[in-house]
Amino acid sequence: MTEPDFLTATRTSYDTMAADYTEFIRGELAALPLERAMLAAFAELVLSDGGGPVLEVGCGPGRITRHLHDLGLDAAGLDLSPGMIAQARRAYPDLRFTEGSMLELDLADGALAGLVAWYSVIHLPDDRLPAAFAEFHRVLAPGGHLLLAFQVGDEPMHRTDMWGRPVSLTFHRRRPEEVALLLHAAGLDVHARLCREPQGVDGRLESTPQACLLARRPSGDRR
Repeated sequence: MTEPDFLTATRTSYDTMAADYTEFIRGELAALPLERAMLAAFAELVLSDGGGPVLEVGCGPGRITRHLHDLGLDAAGLDLSPGMIAQARRAYPDLRFTEGSMLELDLADGALAGLVAWYSVIHLPDDRLPAAFAEFHRVLAPGGHLLLAFQVGDEPMHRTDMWGRPVSLTFHRRRPEEVALLLHAAGLDVHARLCREPQGVDGRLESTPQACLLARRPSGDRR
């Protein structure tokens, strides 16, 4: 089957700028206390329900996977870009990182206690979000937890150059209430939301508000 163009473009773009992106994003989490709080809440929820495997989809250079591991979770990472996976394995050789697409996870039904998509669904076109959320539902065990982070807005942004390197990346900005409705349609119930205004991070000003949603596959869901 022919791969969709947006997947090919996303993989190629992140391969092209893997080293630049890794350096750019390196210390960002230290400047984001609200995001760290949502990650800590996610970890506490997973652990309070007995723990189990957690996967970060679209893990990039692995810094969030590392943070989840340091919070006590059995965390692994997956990314579409071989270049990003190479960066993650180099930085965190003790953790598990594999190549793959969030649209076709190589996992059994109900295999995960938790799943994190940290600014990774932002590259999915609107018509692909329901399929991604259905796949998240499939691989989460009943009672399993989901954490999403994304940029807030109504219009996508397309970039053709980043750090002087040619890319083709579309950043889809979305409203939290609309994403919550799509999660609910996929069988995932949102129980916490964070939406904050743009702030300065490492000397740069974010261009949009930022959102995090915590959701859960209901405990009694055996579909």
